[in-house]
Amino acid sequence: MNGRIHSIETCGTVDGPGVRFVIFVQGCPMRCLYCHNPDTWPMNGGKEVSCDELLQQYKNNSEFYTTGGITVTGGEPLMQIDFLLELFTKAKEMGIHTCIDTSGIAYKPTNTAYNEKLDKVLAVTDLVMLDIKHIDPEQHKILCSQPNDGILAFAKLLEEKNIDVWIRHVVVPGYTYNEEYLHRLGLFIGTLKNVKALDVLPYHTMGEIKYEQLGIDYPLKGVPPLDKEDAIKARNIILEAMKEARAKKS
Repeated sequence: MNGRIHSIETCGTVDGPGVRFVIFVQGCPMRCLYCHNPDTWPMNGGKEVSCDELLQQYKNNSEFYTTGGITVTGGEPLMQIDFLLELFTKAKEMGIHTCIDTSGIAYKPTNTAYNEKLDKVLAVTDLVMLDIKHIDPEQHKILCSQPNDGILAFAKLLEEKNIDVWIRHVVVPGYTYNEEYLHRLGLFIGTLKNVKALDVLPYHTMGEIKYEQLGIDYPLKGVPPLDKEDAIKARNIILEAMKEARAKKS
């Protein structure tokens, strides 16, 4: 089984626990205004690489990954479900910790055939890093050109299956840096029993150069980066709302 691969990072330190072998897959249906990898959008981009070749590359550097493992990110990993299933099945046979960094956009509760494969993938997945872009349905469409109902349903599915989740949320001035939205996000996250970490990431403009190189207009031109202090404030709002939701459940 081959996957369409955009790039590989052999010593990733921000894509799950420990030092990790990070595979960036090609293809994503999301069009997030702040995306810093627009070159990963086309499904037919990148190059084809086999699961065995990727696992061999992992083994070649395995001494670095004693507390880490493999993370598949993107692009959107769950758009290549068959590739992911073979890769993670073989990885677990080798005793490798497996992680998916996903937006959850590929999940549709009514897609039975896909969900049968997804169940098998999740059975060999140790951790999901779930990017929740926006809690508000209409604002999510503005920010990402996609609805968020399937994403939130995917979060609940992961809870049902008791799979460890790290939530990621990018805070963008004028879009997600909003007390009401942050509070609502925290209330939702607080209903999930399997959340092990929360990463609140301040919006930055480093992707703007890549858009220029690709000849694409940068959608957030003129939007300033978020200050670290504002990111801390945003995280605290989310955390307080999570506590509020958990207090109601207890």
